[in-house]
Amino acid sequence: MADTIFALATAPGRAAIAVLRLSGPESRAMLGGLGAVLPAPRRASVRRLRDRDGAVLDEALVLWLPGPASYTGEDSAELHLHGGPAVVEGVAAALVSLGARPAEPGEFTRRAVMNGRMDLTAAEGVIDLIEAETAAQARQALRLAGGALASVSQGWADRLAALLARQEALIEFEDEDLPGALDGQLADGIAALAAEMADRLRADEGGERVRTGLDVAILGAPNAGKSSLLNALVGREAAIVSARAGTTRDIVEARLVLAGLPAVLADTAGLREAGDEIEAEGVRRALNRGEGADIVLAVLACDAHPDPATLALLARRDCVVVASKADLGGEVPGHAIPVSARTGEGLAALRARLEAEALRLASLSGSTLLARPRHRAAIRDALRWLREAEGAVLPELRADALREALRALGRLTGRVGAEEILDRVFAEFCIGK
Repeated sequence: MADTIFALATAPGRAAIAVLRLSGPESRAMLGGLGAVLPAPRRASVRRLRDRDGAVLDEALVLWLPGPASYTGEDSAELHLHGGPAVVEGVAAALVSLGARPAEPGEFTRRAVMNGRMDLTAAEGVIDLIEAETAAQARQALRLAGGALASVSQGWADRLAALLARQEALIEFEDEDLPGALDGQLADGIAALAAEMADRLRADEGGERVRTGLDVAILGAPNAGKSSLLNALVGREAAIVSARAGTTRDIVEARLVLAGLPAVLADTAGLREAGDEIEAEGVRRALNRGEGADIVLAVLACDAHPDPATLALLARRDCVVVASKADLGGEVPGHAIPVSARTGEGLAALRARLEAEALRLASLSGSTLLARPRHRAAIRDALRWLREAEGAVLPELRADALREALRALGRLTGRVGAEEILDRVFAEFCIGK
């Protein structure tokens, strides 16, 4: 029998209300142990809670949520307490004395998955929704938590099962007079399903960026205006600005939102022949950050000739080129955006360009579903087995490939091999969810 667990579902600390959740077979008995007369199901009722000695702990709003129609699928309850730490600690201690134990991170949602109340992709949507910082992230998480990816996956699985059944029939009844077109229909069905999965992988390439955010690196020569540009874009003094070249030795990060997507803007050490080992390490880190960034801002100062290091960077990868210190005059390359951090000139144009790049990379749409590497890996695996089925020379090999493709889709939703990934997925959750 499962333990009865409890956890605070609201943020810790002083507040007007603190919500304590219970789930497990002894939830009903524990409400009685707290001296609470059982309310009608799903009806909030005021109850006076007491410890084993009869001392009053709180006057709380109590909800009784009998399973299986609860979040976890088990008998559950919620205690809406006054939010003082002493009240919460007193009720928690009383629950422990009654045999409950504190929940592990994600344990409520894990029980919901194990009891069939949601699939694994919906559970991942729940954690993404809790962690969402922008509207775009919240929309994607809501689609996932609402079962959109599970619905698509189930549709593919149903079609795969039908194709496998046809293939098994061809094997089992090969001596029977089966319709001659059946084999061709089977091949067409496999090809159509493989094309849909491939299209989904291409269309949702930006889904992971929506969830994790974008990395934007600012690179250029020393004293090109990189730190001033970072400060101007984020609207605060995040980086030290000095007329002395080489002030920035390490990476300075600041967060901003681009077209509804979270982004980390990184100011880096100036690119030049290093004068000492510390500066050399800074340059190395700057180049590494640029190589891995989603967007690189290459900064050229209008009051100086283009430096060889920045020109070499432009030759290696696509960059958004910024001509800084535009208020000082000088030559602006035709493909650069002239910007002055001092006057604000060009900042709106630069932000618009960055937002366009963010939208292109994230491929924001109302149908993006694949938000995690695990999702893409499962579908790629299923697609690989469908390709195997297309090229199989024997009916038995085709059937085996279809069976493996079905198994790969099962791993996506947690219906197959769930224990292998549950610990990793739910380790991300906060306690109480």
